[in-house]
Amino acid sequence: MNFVNTKISRWIRYIWVHKVRQFHRLSHKWVALFYSFVGATLVAASAMLFAHMAEFALEWNTRLVKQFPWFAWVALPLGLPVILWFTRRFAPYTSGSGIPQVLASLALPYGQPKKRAVRFRETLYKIPLTFLGMLAGASIGREGPSVQVGAAVMASWGRWCRKRQLAFIGLQDNDLLAAGAAGGLAAAFNAPLAGVIFAIEELGRGVMLRWERKIFLCILMAGFVQVAMNGNNPYFYGFYGKPIENMLMWVVLGALICGVAGGLFARFLFKGVTWVVPKKSRAWVGNHPFIMATILGVLLAAIGTLNGSDTYGTGYQQVSAALRGTYDAPVGVAVGKWLATVFSYWAGIPGGIFTPCLSIGAMIGQQLADLNQLGGASNVLVLLCMAGFLSGATQSPLTASVVVMEMTGSINLLIWLLLCSLIATVVSRQFCPKPFYHAASVRFRQRVMTECESK
Repeated sequence: MNFVNTKISRWIRYIWVHKVRQFHRLSHKWVALFYSFVGATLVAASAMLFAHMAEFALEWNTRLVKQFPWFAWVALPLGLPVILWFTRRFAPYTSGSGIPQVLASLALPYGQPKKRAVRFRETLYKIPLTFLGMLAGASIGREGPSVQVGAAVMASWGRWCRKRQLAFIGLQDNDLLAAGAAGGLAAAFNAPLAGVIFAIEELGRGVMLRWERKIFLCILMAGFVQVAMNGNNPYFYGFYGKPIENMLMWVVLGALICGVAGGLFARFLFKGVTWVVPKKSRAWVGNHPFIMATILGVLLAAIGTLNGSDTYGTGYQQVSAALRGTYDAPVGVAVGKWLATVFSYWAGIPGGIFTPCLSIGAMIGQQLADLNQLGGASNVLVLLCMAGFLSGATQSPLTASVVVMEMTGSINLLIWLLLCSLIATVVSRQFCPKPFYHAASVRFRQRVMTECESK
C-alpha cells in the first residue's frame, strides 16, 4: 500500500511540476505577445494621428485655395523655406520621404550610428513638418513619413522593454526597425498584407534580417489595429472593375509609359535640382537652399494654378474620382503632378512620394483612357497605371501591385497589376539602374558615418 501511495505521490508531483513549467513558458510567450501588441498599437496610433492631421491639412488647403486663389502664391514661396529651416535646425534627418532613412539605419553598424537617422524625438518632428507642407500645398504624402515614424516608435519601444528585461530580448535593432517601418506602412494604407510584402521586398533587399515570427506579428498587428479602429474599408473606396477587352495590350502600354515616366521620376529625384541647372550655377544653388525653396514654391504655385489646383497635396481626391470613373482630368495634369512632386522633393522638406506616385499613375491612366475613349472602362486603366508608375518609381513590383490591390479591393485584377508592375520595373531600370529608395539611403548612410567619424 505504501508503495502504491509513493508511486501516486510521485506521479502527482511530476504532473504538477510539468504543468507549472508549461504555464511558465506560456506566460512568457503571452507577455512577449502583449508587449508586441502594445508596440504595434503605438505604431498604428502614430499612423492614424498622422492620417487625421493630413486630412485636415488637405481639406483646409483645398478650402483656402478655392476661397483665396492667391493663397498658394503666398503659402508655398514663404512656407517651404520656413519648413526647410526648421527641418535643418531641429530634425535634419526628417527631410524627404523617410524610407531611405530607415534603409540607411538597417545597413549601419550597431550602436549610435544606427539610431541617428531614426531618433525618436527628432523623427516625431516629421509629423508637424509634413502637416505644414501639406497645408501649404506641396505635392507630398504621409506614407513614407509614417514608415520612418513607425520605425522610430517601435525601435524606441523595443529598447525600453529590453532595458527592463520585459520583452524583445532575442530581437536586434534591425528587427524592431523593420517591424515598425512595415507596420507604419500597413497602418497608413489600411493594408496589412502590403506591409509584410514591403518588409520582405524593400526592407530586406541587401540587408540580413532574420524575419522571426514576432516581426510579422508586429506588422500584422499594426494593420489590424488600424482596421479595428477605422473599419475594414479600402483606402480608395468605390472602385469596381473587371478585365476589359484587349487587357494584355493595355497592361503592356500602361507599363511602358509608366516605366519610362517612373524611371525618369526616380532619376530626377535622386540627381536633385543641381543636375538640371547650368554648371556655372550649381555652386550658387547648393549654397542658397532657402532661396531655391522659395523659387520652387513659386513654380509649385504656378503649376497648381495652371492645373486647377489638382497638383496640390497628395492627390487623393483626384485618384478616388478617377477610380470611380468621375474624374474630369485637365489636359497635362499628369505632367503637372509629376513636376510638382519632383519640385516638392527638391525643396528638401519632409514629405513622402508614395501617394503622389499613385496620383501621377492615376492621372496618366485617366488621360490615356480619355485619349482612347475607353469610357466606363477607364478606371481599370487608371488602376493599372497606379501600380505601374509606383513600381517604376520604386522598382518594387510586388509591393506596388499588392498595395494597390489592397487599397482598392481589386483582388480580381491582381495578376494584371503584378504583370504591369513587373514590366514597368524592367523599363524603369533602363533610366534609373538603382532603386530610388536604396540609392537615396546610401547618401544618408554616408552622412551618418561622416558625422560619427568627425566626433
